[in-house]
Amino acid sequence: MKKHYLLILLTLVLSCNKTSDKILPTEQNVTESVYSSVTIQPDSLYQAYATVAGILEKNFTEEGDVIKKNQAISQIINNTPILNTQNAKLALDLAKENYNGSAAILAGIKDEIEAANLKYKNDSIHFFRQQNLWKQNIGSKADFDAKELNYQLSQNNLTLLKNKYNQTKNQLKTSVKQAQNNYQTSLISTKDFTVKSAINGKVYALYKASGELVNTMEPVAAIGSASTFIIEMLVDEVDIVKITKNQEVLITLDAYTGKVLQGKVSKIYPKKDERNQTFKVEAVFVNPPEVLYPGLSGEANIIISKKEKVLTIPKSYLINNNQVKTENGIVSITTGLENMEFIEVLSGITKDTYIYKPE
Repeated sequence: MKKHYLLILLTLVLSCNKTSDKILPTEQNVTESVYSSVTIQPDSLYQAYATVAGILEKNFTEEGDVIKKNQAISQIINNTPILNTQNAKLALDLAKENYNGSAAILAGIKDEIEAANLKYKNDSIHFFRQQNLWKQNIGSKADFDAKELNYQLSQNNLTLLKNKYNQTKNQLKTSVKQAQNNYQTSLISTKDFTVKSAINGKVYALYKASGELVNTMEPVAAIGSASTFIIEMLVDEVDIVKITKNQEVLITLDAYTGKVLQGKVSKIYPKKDERNQTFKVEAVFVNPPEVLYPGLSGEANIIISKKEKVLTIPKSYLINNNQVKTENGIVSITTGLENMEFIEVLSGITKDTYIYKPE
C-alpha cells in the first residue's frame, strides 16, 4: 500500500512538471540585433609626436584645455640642431664667397685665361709670320715647326683653361644650392622643437612633464574633438556581414545606468583584428548625453531588422536549431528572426500547437 502511494505521488509530480513545460507559441514583435561591447572615444583622436629628440622644456597646455589648430602644445630643447644650423650657415656663406669670386678661385682662373690668351696671340703672330717666311723659302724647317708647335700648345692651353673655368663655376654654383638646401633643412629642424595641434580640439592627455626626455617614438600628447564622440564597437566576424551603415544602435553605458541611448552606424572598418577575430565598427550618437569622457564603456545592440506580430517560441524549446517536441512527436520547423530569448517560426507549427521543453 505504501509503495502504491509513492508511485501515485511520483506520477503526479512528473505530470505537473511535464504540464508546466508545455506552452503555446505566442505572437509578438521581434527585433534581431547584433551585440557588441562599447568604448567611447573623441572623434579625430590622435597622439601627437615630436619630430626631434630632446628634453621637454615646458607644456603650454593642461589636460582638459580646448585648443585651436596649430596652437603650441609643448616646447622641446636641444642644442645639436641649433649648432647644425650655424654650421650650415657658415658652409652657405663660404660657398657663396667661392662662387662670387671673392675667394680668388674663379678670379685666379680668369687671370690664367688672360695670360694664356696673351701667349696664344703672341705665339699665333710668330707662327703666321714664320709661315709666310717659309712660303718664301726663308728660314729653316725647324724654326717653322717650333713656331707651329708653340701656337698649337697655346691654343690647347687656352681652351683647357676656359673649360676649367666653366666647370669650376658650375661646381661652385651647385655647392651654393646644396649649402642653401642644407641650411633650409636645418632651419626646419629648429622649428620642429615646438609640438603643435593638428586640429581644433581638446587636450586629453599629456605624457611628458618638464625635464623629461622626449624622442620621436613616444607620444607627447593625446588630442581629439572637444564636442563630438565616437562609439567604438567590436563585432564578431560571424555577424559583421549583417552590419551596414546607418543601422540603428541602442547603447547602454555603465556611467548612465538604466538609460538607453540611440546611435547610428557611421563606419565599418574592413580589416579584421586577428587577435580577437573581430571587426571594428563606429557609430555616432543621435542625441548624445551632456557629459562624455574618453574610455567610457558599455554595451550596444545593432538593430538588424524588425517584425511586428510574428509567431515566436522561446529559443530554449528548440531541438537541433530547427525542431520542436509536440504532442505528435518531434516536428521540423522553419525559423526567421531571432533575439536573445525568442525566435520567429515561419512554418511547421501553428499558434495552437503545444510544444514541450526538451529534457
